[in-house]
Amino acid sequence: MRGRLVIVGSGETAPTMVKVHREVIGSSGPGATVMLDTPFGFQVNADDLTEKIMEYFRDSVGARLDVARWRSRDEPVNERERALALLSRASWAFAGPGSPTYALRQWADTPVPGALLDLAGRGGTVVMGSAAAVTVGRYAVPVYEIYKVGIEPHWLEGLNLLGSLTGLTAAVVPHYDNREGGRHDTRFCYLGEERLVRLESDLPDDVGVLGVDEHTAVILDLESRTAQVQGVGGLTLRHRGVSTVLGSGESVSFDDMASALRGAGALRGAPVTVVGSTPADTPGESLSLRAEVDRLRTAFEACLAASDAEGALAAALELEDAIHAWSADTVQGDHVDRARAALRSMLVDLASAASTGLRDEREVLGPVVGVALAARQRAREQRDFAMSDLVRDQLAEAGIEVRDTPDGPEWSFAGS
Repeated sequence: MRGRLVIVGSGETAPTMVKVHREVIGSSGPGATVMLDTPFGFQVNADDLTEKIMEYFRDSVGARLDVARWRSRDEPVNERERALALLSRASWAFAGPGSPTYALRQWADTPVPGALLDLAGRGGTVVMGSAAAVTVGRYAVPVYEIYKVGIEPHWLEGLNLLGSLTGLTAAVVPHYDNREGGRHDTRFCYLGEERLVRLESDLPDDVGVLGVDEHTAVILDLESRTAQVQGVGGLTLRHRGVSTVLGSGESVSFDDMASALRGAGALRGAPVTVVGSTPADTPGESLSLRAEVDRLRTAFEACLAASDAEGALAAALELEDAIHAWSADTVQGDHVDRARAALRSMLVDLASAASTGLRDEREVLGPVVGVALAARQRAREQRDFAMSDLVRDQLAEAGIEVRDTPDGPEWSFAGS
Protein backbone atom coordinates (compact mmCIF):
# COMPACT_ATOMS: atom_id res chain seq x y z
CA MET A 1 0.00 0.00 0.00
CA ARG A 2 1.00 3.58 -0.48
CA GLY A 3 -0.16 6.37 1.81
CA ARG A 4 -2.67 8.86 0.45
CA LEU A 5 -4.60 11.90 1.56
CA VAL A 6 -7.80 12.47 -0.43
CA ILE A 7 -9.54 15.84 -0.25
CA VAL A 8 -13.12 15.94 -1.57
CA GLY A 9 -14.62 19.34 -2.35
CA SER A 10 -18.23 18.19 -1.82
CA GLY A 11 -20.60 15.44 -2.83
CA GLU A 12 -18.72 12.83 -0.84
CA THR A 13 -21.97 10.86 -0.51
CA ALA A 14 -23.39 11.72 -3.94
CA PRO A 15 -23.68 9.53 -7.06
CA THR A 16 -20.94 11.62 -8.70
CA MET A 17 -18.31 10.29 -6.29
CA VAL A 18 -19.16 6.59 -6.44
CA LYS A 19 -16.51 5.76 -9.05
CA VAL A 20 -13.79 7.65 -7.18
CA HIS A 21 -14.61 5.95 -3.87
CA ARG A 22 -14.60 2.51 -5.48
CA GLU A 23 -11.19 3.08 -7.04
CA VAL A 24 -9.67 4.53 -3.88
CA ILE A 25 -11.04 1.87 -1.52
CA GLY A 26 -10.18 -0.89 -3.99
CA SER A 27 -6.53 0.17 -4.02
CA SER A 28 -6.23 0.79 -0.26
CA GLY A 29 -5.26 -2.76 0.59
CA PRO A 30 -6.52 -5.04 3.37
CA GLY A 31 -7.78 -3.52 6.57
CA ALA A 32 -10.87 -1.94 8.07
CA THR A 33 -12.81 0.83 6.31
CA VAL A 34 -13.72 3.33 9.00
CA MET A 35 -15.89 6.45 9.26
CA LEU A 36 -15.28 9.17 11.84
CA ASP A 37 -18.62 10.76 12.78
CA THR A 38 -17.20 13.86 14.48
CA PRO A 39 -18.09 16.72 12.06
CA PHE A 40 -21.85 16.13 12.46
CA GLY A 41 -21.69 14.76 15.99
CA PHE A 42 -23.49 17.77 17.44
CA GLN A 43 -26.54 17.39 15.19
CA VAL A 44 -29.74 15.89 16.63
CA ASN A 45 -30.00 13.67 13.55
CA ALA A 46 -26.46 12.34 13.88
CA ASP A 47 -27.71 8.74 14.04
CA ASP A 48 -29.68 9.22 10.82
CA LEU A 49 -26.67 10.75 9.07
CA THR A 50 -24.48 7.85 10.17
CA GLU A 51 -27.01 5.38 8.79
CA LYS A 52 -27.31 7.27 5.47
CA ILE A 53 -23.54 7.41 4.98
CA MET A 54 -23.15 3.73 5.79
CA GLU A 55 -26.00 2.89 3.41
CA TYR A 56 -24.38 4.94 0.64
CA PHE A 57 -21.03 3.18 0.95
CA ARG A 58 -22.64 -0.24 1.33
CA ASP A 59 -25.20 -0.01 -1.50
CA SER A 60 -23.52 2.35 -3.97
CA VAL A 61 -19.81 1.87 -3.36
CA GLY A 62 -19.80 -1.73 -2.14
CA ALA A 63 -17.91 -1.03 1.10
CA ARG A 64 -19.07 -1.83 4.62
CA LEU A 65 -17.91 0.78 7.12
CA ASP A 66 -17.15 0.53 10.79
CA VAL A 67 -18.02 3.66 12.77
CA ALA A 68 -15.32 5.21 14.93
CA ARG A 69 -17.61 7.12 17.27
CA TRP A 70 -16.00 10.38 18.35
CA ARG A 71 -18.93 12.76 18.43
CA SER A 72 -17.24 14.83 21.09
CA ARG A 73 -13.97 14.88 22.93
CA ASP A 74 -15.97 14.02 26.07
CA GLU A 75 -17.17 10.65 24.81
CA PRO A 76 -16.83 7.85 27.39
CA VAL A 77 -13.30 6.48 27.57
CA ASN A 78 -14.35 3.11 26.16
CA GLU A 79 -15.88 4.77 23.05
CA ARG A 80 -12.78 6.88 22.45
CA GLU A 81 -10.46 3.91 22.87
CA ARG A 82 -12.61 1.82 20.52
CA ALA A 83 -12.47 4.60 17.90
CA LEU A 84 -8.69 4.83 18.15
CA ALA A 85 -8.37 1.04 17.96
CA LEU A 86 -10.47 1.00 14.77
CA LEU A 87 -8.27 3.68 13.22
CA SER A 88 -5.16 1.71 14.15
CA ARG A 89 -6.46 -1.28 12.16
CA ALA A 90 -7.83 0.71 9.23
CA SER A 91 -6.50 0.90 5.70
CA TRP A 92 -9.05 3.61 4.79
CA ALA A 93 -10.72 6.26 6.95
CA PHE A 94 -13.34 8.86 6.07
CA ALA A 95 -14.80 12.00 7.61
CA GLY A 96 -17.10 14.36 5.79
CA PRO A 97 -20.14 16.60 6.24
CA GLY A 98 -20.93 18.77 9.25
CA SER A 99 -19.24 21.76 10.83
CA PRO A 100 -15.49 22.29 10.40
CA THR A 101 -15.35 24.47 13.52
CA TYR A 102 -17.01 21.80 15.63
CA ALA A 103 -14.73 19.09 14.23
CA LEU A 104 -11.64 21.16 15.03
CA ARG A 105 -12.78 21.66 18.64
CA GLN A 106 -13.35 17.92 19.12
CA TRP A 107 -10.11 16.79 17.42
CA ALA A 108 -7.58 19.42 18.51
CA ASP A 109 -5.17 18.24 21.22
CA THR A 110 -6.55 14.69 21.11
CA PRO A 111 -5.04 11.48 19.68
CA VAL A 112 -7.29 11.65 16.57
CA PRO A 113 -5.01 13.74 14.30
CA GLY A 114 -2.07 11.54 15.22
CA ALA A 115 -4.10 8.41 14.46
CA LEU A 116 -4.95 9.77 10.99
CA LEU A 117 -1.33 10.68 10.32
CA ASP A 118 -0.25 7.22 11.43
CA LEU A 119 -2.85 5.60 9.15
CA ALA A 120 -1.52 7.44 6.09
CA GLY A 121 2.08 6.94 7.20
CA ARG A 122 1.74 3.16 7.24
CA GLY A 123 0.32 3.18 3.70
CA GLY A 124 -3.40 3.74 4.30
CA THR A 125 -5.79 6.30 2.85
CA VAL A 126 -7.37 9.22 4.70
CA VAL A 127 -10.39 10.75 2.93
CA MET A 128 -11.61 14.16 4.14
CA GLY A 129 -14.67 15.68 2.48
CA SER A 130 -16.34 19.10 2.66
CA ALA A 131 -16.41 20.11 6.37
CA ALA A 132 -13.65 17.68 7.32
CA ALA A 133 -11.59 18.89 4.34
CA VAL A 134 -11.51 22.40 5.81
CA THR A 135 -9.69 21.10 8.88
CA VAL A 136 -6.70 19.51 7.09
CA GLY A 137 -4.89 22.74 6.17
CA ARG A 138 -2.56 24.98 8.16
CA TYR A 139 -5.46 27.39 8.57
CA ALA A 140 -9.21 26.73 8.48
CA VAL A 141 -12.14 28.98 7.64
CA PRO A 142 -15.12 29.00 10.05
CA VAL A 143 -17.54 29.01 7.14
CA TYR A 144 -20.87 28.76 8.98
CA GLU A 145 -19.96 31.45 11.47
CA ILE A 146 -19.04 33.83 8.65
CA TYR A 147 -21.72 32.93 6.08
CA LYS A 148 -24.67 32.20 8.37
CA VAL A 149 -23.97 34.19 11.55
CA GLY A 150 -22.16 37.21 10.15
CA ILE A 151 -18.96 36.99 12.20
CA GLU A 152 -16.06 38.93 10.70
CA PRO A 153 -13.94 36.79 8.37
CA HIS A 154 -11.00 35.22 10.19
CA TRP A 155 -8.87 32.09 10.16
CA LEU A 156 -8.70 29.31 12.73
CA GLU A 157 -5.74 27.06 13.37
CA GLY A 158 -6.18 23.92 11.28
CA LEU A 159 -4.96 20.41 12.03
CA ASN A 160 -2.33 20.78 9.28
CA LEU A 161 -2.56 17.13 8.24
CA LEU A 162 -1.79 18.37 4.73
CA GLY A 163 1.48 19.96 5.82
CA SER A 164 2.52 17.05 8.01
CA LEU A 165 1.96 14.50 5.24
CA THR A 166 3.03 16.44 2.14
CA GLY A 167 4.97 19.52 3.23
CA LEU A 168 2.39 21.76 1.51
CA THR A 169 1.43 24.84 3.49
CA ALA A 170 -2.08 25.97 2.62
CA ALA A 171 -5.58 26.74 3.77
CA VAL A 172 -7.93 24.18 2.22
CA VAL A 173 -11.16 25.59 0.76
CA PRO A 174 -13.72 23.02 -0.49
CA HIS A 175 -16.94 23.94 -2.33
CA TYR A 176 -14.60 26.16 -4.34
CA ASP A 177 -16.85 26.62 -7.38
CA ASN A 178 -20.17 26.73 -5.51
CA ARG A 179 -22.98 28.50 -7.40
CA GLU A 180 -25.91 28.08 -4.99
CA GLY A 181 -26.16 31.82 -4.41
CA GLY A 182 -27.44 32.53 -7.91
CA ARG A 183 -26.86 36.25 -8.35
CA HIS A 184 -24.72 36.62 -5.22
CA ASP A 185 -21.27 35.11 -5.03
CA THR A 186 -21.03 31.88 -3.00
CA ARG A 187 -17.83 30.59 -4.54
CA PHE A 188 -14.92 29.65 -2.29
CA CYS A 189 -16.95 27.73 0.31
CA TYR A 190 -19.67 30.41 0.45
CA LEU A 191 -17.19 33.21 1.15
CA GLY A 192 -17.32 34.97 -2.21
CA GLU A 193 -14.41 36.83 -3.79
CA GLU A 194 -14.46 39.89 -1.54
CA ARG A 195 -14.20 37.97 1.73
CA LEU A 196 -11.64 35.53 0.36
CA VAL A 197 -9.40 38.44 -0.68
CA ARG A 198 -9.66 39.88 2.83
CA LEU A 199 -8.79 36.53 4.36
CA GLU A 200 -5.85 36.00 2.00
CA SER A 201 -4.28 39.22 3.20
CA ASP A 202 -4.21 37.78 6.74
CA LEU A 203 -2.26 34.68 5.74
CA PRO A 204 1.53 34.50 6.08
CA ASP A 205 3.16 35.28 2.76
CA ASP A 206 4.27 31.69 2.19
CA VAL A 207 0.76 30.24 2.68
CA GLY A 208 -1.66 29.86 -0.22
CA VAL A 209 -5.19 28.58 -0.75
CA LEU A 210 -5.82 25.07 -2.02
CA GLY A 211 -9.31 25.06 -3.53
CA VAL A 212 -11.21 21.90 -4.47
CA ASP A 213 -14.33 22.16 -6.61
CA GLU A 214 -17.59 20.46 -5.75
CA HIS A 215 -17.96 16.78 -6.69
CA THR A 216 -14.19 16.64 -7.13
CA ALA A 217 -11.44 14.71 -5.36
CA VAL A 218 -7.74 15.52 -5.13
CA ILE A 219 -5.75 12.36 -4.42
CA LEU A 220 -2.36 13.15 -2.88
CA ASP A 221 -0.02 10.18 -3.21
CA LEU A 222 2.64 10.35 -0.50
CA GLU A 223 4.99 7.90 -2.18
CA SER A 224 5.13 9.49 -5.65
CA ARG A 225 4.60 12.98 -4.23
CA THR A 226 2.03 13.79 -6.87
CA ALA A 227 -1.61 14.85 -6.76
CA GLN A 228 -4.26 13.74 -9.23
CA VAL A 229 -7.59 15.46 -9.81
CA GLN A 230 -10.65 13.25 -10.29
CA GLY A 231 -14.35 13.98 -10.56
CA VAL A 232 -16.30 16.78 -12.18
CA GLY A 233 -14.38 19.95 -11.36
CA GLY A 234 -10.82 21.06 -10.72
CA LEU A 235 -8.08 21.92 -8.26
CA THR A 236 -7.07 25.57 -7.74
CA LEU A 237 -3.74 26.66 -6.27
CA ARG A 238 -4.09 30.29 -5.31
CA HIS A 239 -1.76 32.91 -3.87
CA ARG A 240 -2.89 36.50 -3.30
CA GLY A 241 -5.57 36.38 -5.98
CA VAL A 242 -3.51 34.63 -8.66
CA SER A 243 -4.88 31.14 -9.30
CA THR A 244 -3.52 28.14 -11.16
CA VAL A 245 -6.23 25.67 -12.15
CA LEU A 246 -5.90 21.97 -12.93
CA GLY A 247 -8.79 20.02 -14.40
CA SER A 248 -10.09 16.52 -13.84
CA GLY A 249 -7.61 13.87 -14.94
CA GLU A 250 -4.57 16.12 -14.54
CA SER A 251 -1.65 15.43 -12.19
CA VAL A 252 0.86 17.73 -10.52
CA SER A 253 3.93 17.23 -8.33
CA PHE A 254 4.00 18.39 -4.73
CA ASP A 255 6.98 20.63 -5.58
CA ASP A 256 5.04 22.44 -8.32
CA MET A 257 2.04 22.77 -6.01
CA ALA A 258 4.24 24.29 -3.32
CA SER A 259 5.63 26.85 -5.78
CA ALA A 260 2.16 27.91 -6.91
CA LEU A 261 0.85 28.10 -3.33
CA ARG A 262 3.60 30.43 -2.19
CA GLY A 263 3.41 32.58 -5.32
CA ALA A 264 6.76 31.45 -6.73
CA GLY A 265 5.33 30.73 -10.17
CA ALA A 266 2.37 29.29 -12.02
CA LEU A 267 2.42 25.76 -13.41
CA ARG A 268 3.48 25.46 -17.02
CA GLY A 269 0.48 24.93 -19.29
CA ALA A 270 -2.13 25.36 -16.54
CA PRO A 271 -4.77 28.09 -16.84
CA VAL A 272 -4.18 31.14 -14.65
CA THR A 273 -6.87 33.51 -13.38
CA VAL A 274 -6.64 36.68 -11.33
CA VAL A 275 -8.82 38.40 -8.76
CA GLY A 276 -12.14 39.52 -10.20
CA SER A 277 -12.33 36.92 -12.94
CA THR A 278 -15.27 34.55 -12.91
CA PRO A 279 -14.58 31.02 -14.15
CA ALA A 280 -17.09 29.65 -16.63
CA ASP A 281 -19.70 27.26 -15.34
CA THR A 282 -18.60 23.67 -15.55
CA PRO A 283 -20.52 21.96 -18.37
CA GLY A 284 -21.68 18.40 -18.24
CA GLU A 285 -23.55 16.28 -15.77
CA SER A 286 -26.09 17.49 -13.25
CA LEU A 287 -24.70 18.01 -9.76
CA SER A 288 -27.80 18.01 -7.60
CA LEU A 289 -31.11 16.25 -7.20
CA ARG A 290 -32.85 19.60 -7.69
CA ALA A 291 -31.26 19.91 -11.14
CA GLU A 292 -32.33 16.36 -11.95
CA VAL A 293 -35.92 17.19 -10.95
CA ASP A 294 -35.95 20.28 -13.18
CA ARG A 295 -34.51 18.35 -16.13
CA LEU A 296 -36.85 15.38 -15.83
CA ARG A 297 -39.95 17.47 -15.16
CA THR A 298 -39.26 19.44 -18.35
CA ALA A 299 -38.79 16.21 -20.28
CA PHE A 300 -41.98 14.76 -18.78
CA GLU A 301 -44.09 17.77 -19.74
CA ALA A 302 -42.64 17.81 -23.26
CA CYS A 303 -43.63 14.15 -23.67
CA LEU A 304 -47.17 14.82 -22.46
CA ALA A 305 -47.49 17.72 -24.89
CA ALA A 306 -46.33 15.42 -27.71
CA SER A 307 -48.78 12.67 -26.65
CA ASP A 308 -45.76 10.45 -25.87
CA ALA A 309 -47.02 8.40 -22.93
CA GLU A 310 -44.05 6.02 -23.07
CA GLY A 311 -41.56 8.89 -22.88
CA ALA A 312 -43.45 10.53 -20.00
CA LEU A 313 -43.43 7.26 -18.06
CA ALA A 314 -39.70 6.85 -18.73
CA ALA A 315 -39.03 10.34 -17.30
CA ALA A 316 -41.03 9.52 -14.17
CA LEU A 317 -39.16 6.23 -13.69
CA GLU A 318 -35.83 7.99 -14.19
CA LEU A 319 -36.79 10.47 -11.47
CA GLU A 320 -37.60 7.58 -9.14
CA ASP A 321 -34.12 6.16 -9.80
CA ALA A 322 -32.56 9.60 -9.18
CA ILE A 323 -34.35 9.92 -5.84
CA HIS A 324 -32.93 6.57 -4.76
CA ALA A 325 -29.43 7.45 -5.96
CA TRP A 326 -29.34 10.83 -4.24
CA SER A 327 -31.20 9.86 -1.05
CA ALA A 328 -27.96 9.02 0.79
CA ASP A 329 -26.38 12.40 0.02
CA THR A 330 -26.15 14.27 3.31
CA VAL A 331 -26.11 17.80 1.84
CA GLN A 332 -29.29 17.75 -0.24
CA GLY A 333 -31.50 19.37 2.43
CA ASP A 334 -35.17 19.13 1.48
CA HIS A 335 -34.41 18.28 -2.15
CA VAL A 336 -35.46 14.66 -1.68
CA ASP A 337 -38.86 15.75 -0.34
CA ARG A 338 -39.29 18.12 -3.27
CA ALA A 339 -38.30 15.41 -5.71
CA ARG A 340 -40.86 13.04 -4.22
CA ALA A 341 -43.52 15.74 -4.54
CA ALA A 342 -42.58 16.19 -8.20
CA LEU A 343 -42.78 12.43 -8.76
CA ARG A 344 -46.24 12.28 -7.16
CA SER A 345 -47.35 15.11 -9.47
CA MET A 346 -46.06 13.20 -12.48
CA LEU A 347 -47.97 10.09 -11.43
CA VAL A 348 -51.19 12.10 -11.02
CA ASP A 349 -50.73 13.55 -14.50
CA LEU A 350 -50.11 10.09 -15.93
CA ALA A 351 -53.23 8.73 -14.23
CA SER A 352 -55.27 11.61 -15.62
CA ALA A 353 -53.86 10.99 -19.09
CA ALA A 354 -54.74 7.31 -18.81
CA SER A 355 -58.40 8.13 -18.18
CA THR A 356 -58.88 11.11 -20.50
CA GLY A 357 -56.17 10.63 -23.13
CA LEU A 358 -53.11 12.72 -23.75
CA ARG A 359 -54.54 14.93 -26.50
CA ASP A 360 -56.17 18.23 -25.61
CA GLU A 361 -59.97 17.87 -25.81
CA ARG A 362 -60.22 21.19 -27.64
CA GLU A 363 -57.76 19.84 -30.21
CA VAL A 364 -59.89 16.71 -30.69
CA LEU A 365 -63.32 18.42 -30.78
CA GLY A 366 -62.26 21.68 -32.40
CA PRO A 367 -62.82 20.62 -36.05
CA VAL A 368 -66.26 19.15 -35.27
CA VAL A 369 -67.37 22.21 -33.30
CA GLY A 370 -66.01 24.40 -36.08
CA VAL A 371 -68.29 22.69 -38.64
CA ALA A 372 -71.29 23.16 -36.35
CA LEU A 373 -70.52 26.84 -35.81
CA ALA A 374 -70.07 27.41 -39.53
CA ALA A 375 -73.51 25.85 -40.16
CA ARG A 376 -74.98 28.03 -37.43
CA GLN A 377 -73.41 31.14 -38.94
CA ARG A 378 -74.81 30.33 -42.38
CA ALA A 379 -78.28 29.83 -40.86
CA ARG A 380 -78.02 33.22 -39.17
CA GLU A 381 -76.96 34.87 -42.42
CA GLN A 382 -80.03 33.32 -44.08
CA ARG A 383 -82.14 34.53 -41.14
CA ASP A 384 -83.02 30.96 -40.26
CA PHE A 385 -82.89 31.65 -36.56
CA ALA A 386 -84.71 28.47 -35.65
CA MET A 387 -81.88 26.40 -37.17
CA SER A 388 -79.28 28.68 -35.60
CA ASP A 389 -80.82 28.19 -32.16
CA LEU A 390 -81.10 24.45 -32.70
CA VAL A 391 -77.36 24.16 -33.42
CA ARG A 392 -76.55 26.20 -30.33
CA ASP A 393 -78.89 24.14 -28.14
CA GLN A 394 -77.52 20.83 -29.43
CA LEU A 395 -73.98 21.98 -28.66
CA ALA A 396 -75.09 23.02 -25.16
CA GLU A 397 -76.55 19.56 -24.55
CA ALA A 398 -73.15 18.14 -25.51
CA GLY A 399 -71.50 20.34 -22.87
CA ILE A 400 -70.26 23.07 -25.22
CA GLU A 401 -71.21 26.67 -24.59
CA VAL A 402 -71.31 29.18 -27.47
CA ARG A 403 -70.93 32.93 -26.93
CA ASP A 404 -71.43 35.48 -29.68
CA THR A 405 -68.84 38.27 -29.59
CA PRO A 406 -68.03 41.21 -31.89
CA ASP A 407 -65.16 39.09 -33.23
CA GLY A 408 -67.39 36.12 -33.96
CA PRO A 409 -68.61 33.10 -31.99
CA GLU A 410 -66.43 31.59 -29.26
CA TRP A 411 -66.89 28.25 -27.58
CA SER A 412 -65.79 26.56 -24.36
CA PHE A 413 -66.63 23.53 -22.30
CA ALA A 414 -69.51 24.13 -19.91
CA GLY A 415 -68.29 25.25 -16.50
CA SER A 416 -64.75 26.05 -17.66
